[in-house]
Amino acid sequence: MLELSLSWLGLGPVAASPWLLLLLVGASWILAHVLAWTYTSYNNSLRLRCFPQPPKRNWFLGHLGLIQSSEEGLLYTQGLASTYGDACCWWMGPWHTIIRIFHPTCIKPVLFAPAAIAPKNVVFYNFLKPWLGDGLLLSAGDKWSSHRRMLTPAFHFNILKPYMKIFTKSADIMHAKWQRLIIEGHTHLDMFEHISLMTLDSLQKCVFSYDSNCQEKPSDYIAAILELSALVAKRYQQIFLHMDFLYYLTPDGWRFRRACRLVHDFTGAVIQERRRTLPKEDIDDFLKAKEKTKTLDFIDVLLLTKDEDGKGLSDEDIRAEADTFMFEGHDTTASGLSWVLYNLAKHPEYQERCRQEVQELLKDRESKEIEWDDLAQLPFLTMCIKESLRLHPPVTVISRSCTQDITLPDGRVIPKGVICLISIFGTHHNPSVWPDPEVIPPPPPTSLILIHSPQGTQGSDFWQISHHLPLLYKHLPSSPVLSCPQVFDPFRFDPENIKGRSPVAFVPFSAGPRNCIGQTFAMTEMKVVLALTLLRFRVLPDKEEPRRKPELILRAEGGLWLRVEPLSTGQQ
Repeated sequence: MLELSLSWLGLGPVAASPWLLLLLVGASWILAHVLAWTYTSYNNSLRLRCFPQPPKRNWFLGHLGLIQSSEEGLLYTQGLASTYGDACCWWMGPWHTIIRIFHPTCIKPVLFAPAAIAPKNVVFYNFLKPWLGDGLLLSAGDKWSSHRRMLTPAFHFNILKPYMKIFTKSADIMHAKWQRLIIEGHTHLDMFEHISLMTLDSLQKCVFSYDSNCQEKPSDYIAAILELSALVAKRYQQIFLHMDFLYYLTPDGWRFRRACRLVHDFTGAVIQERRRTLPKEDIDDFLKAKEKTKTLDFIDVLLLTKDEDGKGLSDEDIRAEADTFMFEGHDTTASGLSWVLYNLAKHPEYQERCRQEVQELLKDRESKEIEWDDLAQLPFLTMCIKESLRLHPPVTVISRSCTQDITLPDGRVIPKGVICLISIFGTHHNPSVWPDPEVIPPPPPTSLILIHSPQGTQGSDFWQISHHLPLLYKHLPSSPVLSCPQVFDPFRFDPENIKGRSPVAFVPFSAGPRNCIGQTFAMTEMKVVLALTLLRFRVLPDKEEPRRKPELILRAEGGLWLRVEPLSTGQQ
């Protein structure tokens, strides 16, 4: 047998058994990868010195834990955008770095890079994989490119037009429920609770042509979607449950699997039933017949779509895209609608102007329905929606992983392998992008600053205040002193004021090749529901200011409660 000399380790000749050789090869492979990773990390840290970085917690933790999913975390993000302007370097422990971006000049090269160069970072989306599969949200590479091309016709305005009646009917059901609750004395309503059910109701009709009546009675399918969204948001906050094998041993993991099965079984059954009724030929006749009987829904479009080679989507692909649309479509639209109602409740003068615009549009009609061509006749209402999406973007941050070096306009380079966090919230509140993005809060009491900052407040700017916000809020959990009133100004989106503004200064639906494919659908639904709501109700703010809570989408802690008053027929 061969002998192996290990005298350099202080050992004599050793029999070179296959197991020992395998051990040495394995150890060498691991050592090589560790050295390569260490060199890459060190090299990147040198190349990233051109980006400023906030003070770390310590050398080991870096900036970990400084930004929480809370009101304080959003104020902290505003402080970063105000202080650093375009981007900063963020350390997740001693070796891992992230670039946080808050300015259009840095956002554009990342978001508009080809999808293969700046794909979505899987770390932030992986928890959704068992539920959503390889839909547009999570897929990458050629599969994503192919599916994106195939799905684009599903959001053509000719497909969206018939959905207007669905949006109207779902809004009618929600408003009828509000009327009953008000008669019973319940004038304080949680907007998220009611609007989420309404958007799920309309989506189920648009995607599956299925009416579960979920706004009036419990639905297992709708309950499963709401439970899955809540479980994913909860898991994201529990770092030790990020590992699948641990998570699926917990009660939450069991509930997640059970809800996934229920959702998949429902979607799969609809697909199988629809495929059985789909004709093998004469598709044009089939489509004409469908147009006469009912709306062409999302499942129909997915079953009929084909790529350049005439190949259609598999049942698994269709299920993934339908589940993705249900997930992305209900929460984001519900968040956008809830916050625009909150902003209009806080600004009754703008609310009344929107109402008058809708009344003027519908004054000579018997049927109080919004038609497709009416959407262009609601300019001020549209401006209010956009300004609310600026202040309260449903998705506050998106991530991209650089597979190649990306050069910024000023010559700085984001190295290959670095994750970029595009802060939509930070960009929308950046004073160098938006004049008067919010009212800067007054400094907290000096004594509190002195507790956590031995140097006091002399020479401090908003960054120093925001840097200590997490600690300060431990002493002032609901302090009005540190609240940050927002400047809600719809005229930012007046056509005259848009001129000269970067197209990526306002990115509630992302931008570039991986932007939101359903943004026209979402904006259409928001316009219809908001117009009908203002026509029938007056919304007033609650006594307590909501505390924002960024999860999968931007929510409010404990719900977003508003007072609702019905308008008389004459007022309508």
